[in-house]
Amino acid sequence: MARIFIVMGKSATGKDTIYKKLLEAEDLQLRTAVMYTTRPIRKSEIDGVEYHFVDEATLLELQKQNKIIEHRAYETIHGTWHYFTVNDGQINLEEADYLMIGTLETYAQIREYFGKDQVVPVYLEVEDGIRLMRAIKREQKQEQPRYAEMCRRYLADEEDFSEENLQKNGITKRYQNLDIYICIYEVIEDIKKITVNGK
Repeated sequence: MARIFIVMGKSATGKDTIYKKLLEAEDLQLRTAVMYTTRPIRKSEIDGVEYHFVDEATLLELQKQNKIIEHRAYETIHGTWHYFTVNDGQINLEEADYLMIGTLETYAQIREYFGKDQVVPVYLEVEDGIRLMRAIKREQKQEQPRYAEMCRRYLADEEDFSEENLQKNGITKRYQNLDIYICIYEVIEDIKKITVNGK
């Protein structure tokens, strides 16, 4: 039985880096389904890699076609930013295991769509002070740093990833991303155990 592994965690926990490293792990042979967003592209991002960057008109059209698997909207100081997954042929659980990146809300909606047994959480944790320093350094590299939005996300994470919400969504395993190499190794070994035992 194929699985969808969803990497998630608060901002600046290293989700993007670990996501990329897991995709590069040849022994896992994970495929990915790139999500969509209406937020502006960051300097280091590539359209179609981190996300498909689209406008709200595209989202509305996909909604009319009933192709949205999951959808979240966030009110930011720059307006409403949408993040969503589309049933566009990228995911075929008859063929392979998949890796995605998202939030607890993403995880819950995708699990509801595909079934509880086929969606596995990969929850990353980093001490809050370290996360804040990482977030500031990342934002400093942007052509137009958005510090206010960074702070909004940082505070919103406290509510979104509260212990109550983690428990409600059955998140028990946590990966501490203090040393990225150790963290990646632990995640890879756990994915191997699941995919080998599940096939």
